[in-house]
Amino acid sequence: MSYSFQIRAATKAEAKEKVAIQMAAIVEQQAVHAVDAEQARAAANAFIDVIDGDENRDVVVSMNGSVSWSGDSLITSAAVSVTAYLSAKEAPKG
Repeated sequence: MSYSFQIRAATKAEAKEKVAIQMAAIVEQQAVHAVDAEQARAAANAFIDVIDGDENRDVVVSMNGSVSWSGDSLITSAAVSVTAYLSAKEAPKG
């Protein structure tokens, strides 16, 4: 099973919260990701910590990951990809 998502946040702390919410939703939809959700969140948090905070720019995080298993439910592979970067603030909607 695999997943992919992107979040945008005003701060690094908010980005971490949004990643946690997205990962919880993925586990709810794809229960097998209970085995790797904590590690994926930790990886995202680590990369969010690498970038500088800048109140004039948003934090964007793109993630995708997957797990595979054999017929006897043995997890045979796990992967995650995380990109964290600063981006120009989006214009207010409305």
